[in-house]
Amino acid sequence: MASWLCAMLHCFGSYILADLLLGEPLIDYFSNNSSILLASAIWYLIFFCPLDLFYKCVCFLPVKLIFVAMKEVVRVRKIAVGIHHAHHHYHHGWFVMIATGWVKGAGVALMSKFEQLLRGVWKPETNEILHMSFPTKASLYGAILFTLQQTRWLPVSKASLIFIFTMFMVSCKVFLTATHSHSSPFDVLEGYICPVLFGTTMGGDHHHDNHGGPHGGSHGGGGPSSLHSAMAAKSKEELSEGSRKKKTKKAD
Repeated sequence: MASWLCAMLHCFGSYILADLLLGEPLIDYFSNNSSILLASAIWYLIFFCPLDLFYKCVCFLPVKLIFVAMKEVVRVRKIAVGIHHAHHHYHHGWFVMIATGWVKGAGVALMSKFEQLLRGVWKPETNEILHMSFPTKASLYGAILFTLQQTRWLPVSKASLIFIFTMFMVSCKVFLTATHSHSSPFDVLEGYICPVLFGTTMGGDHHHDNHGGPHGGSHGGGGPSSLHSAMAAKSKEELSEGSRKKKTKKAD
C-alpha cells in the first residue's frame, strides 16, 4: 500500500500542492478515474512485471530519452496552466502565481520528504529546497517568466514562450540524461550573478577560515609550535607508560 501511495504522489503531487495553495480540495484530482487507473497500471508493471521486462524496456536509453522529452513537455504545460489558474484567483498576486506555477512544475520533488516518510526513510540531507535539482530550479525560473507574461510585463505571446521554454527544457534534460550528468546549465550563470547580488560564495568563507587559523593560533596557542609541543608531550607520556609496564612485568 505504501508503494502505491508513493507512486500516486509521484504522479499527482504537483496537483495536490497547487490545490493546497489555492484552497481547493486536495483529493479533487483523484476523481479522475482514468488517470488513477493508468497510473496504477504503470505502477503494477514497474514493480510486478515478470522478469522486470517493463522496467528494463523503460530504462533502455533511447526509450528513456523519449519519455524524458515527453515529461518536460508536460512540465512546461503544467507551469503555464498553473499560473493561468492562479491568475483567476489572484489577479495581482505575483508571488501566488509564481508559487503555484513552481509547485505545478516541481511538485514531485518538493513532496519528496512526505514521500520518504511514507516509505519509512528519512534523509534530511536530500532537502530539495536546500539543494535544488535542475527541474526544480528550471520550474522556478519558468514560473517567473510565465508570470511576467501573464501580467503583460513580458512582451511575448504565451504560445511563443511555451515553445521556447519547452525546447530549452527538452534539450537540456535529454542532454543531461544521455550523458548521465547531474550538473545544471544554470551553474555558470549563477556563478557570475550570485557573488554580485549576494556577496562572496563559500570560497570566501573558506578563505576567511584559513586566515582565522593562524591568528587564533597566535592568540590562543593553536599554532604549529603548540601542536608540536603537544605531540612531544604525548610521546613522552606513552614512553613512560611503556617503561612502567615493563618494570611491573619484571617485578612479577
